[in-house]
Amino acid sequence: MNVLAVFVGGLLGTGLRLGIDALLPHSTPGTFPVSTLLINVAGSFALGLLVARVWPTAPAWMRFGLGTGLLGSFTTFSAVIASLLELSFTFPAVAVLYLGASLVGGLGAAWLGLRLGGRGPSRITVDE
Repeated sequence: MNVLAVFVGGLLGTGLRLGIDALLPHSTPGTFPVSTLLINVAGSFALGLLVARVWPTAPAWMRFGLGTGLLGSFTTFSAVIASLLELSFTFPAVAVLYLGASLVGGLGAAWLGLRLGGRGPSRITVDE
């Protein structure tokens, strides 16, 4: 059941990512990858909210499907690195800005999701 949930979640997350990339393309070399940044920040927020609200009572298949499947395929570290490398060759200062925005935005969004979900940093526990 867990594998099926990850598979279905992965299909949905990949489709969502493709849709947003189609709406906000950044295929021109050296342009700021707005869609990748927005996707990863939104995904970080969603995961923080889910961990706070859903994880405590959700069955394992749901956590796998939503976390690893849906949000794991929606947000990708490889997309961040690919965009970062592309920018670093042509616009190193923009690459540094993008890396900072990705880190601060992602961490801030995850923290906000956890807080809005009702779990303060001192009460967060990791299980499994």
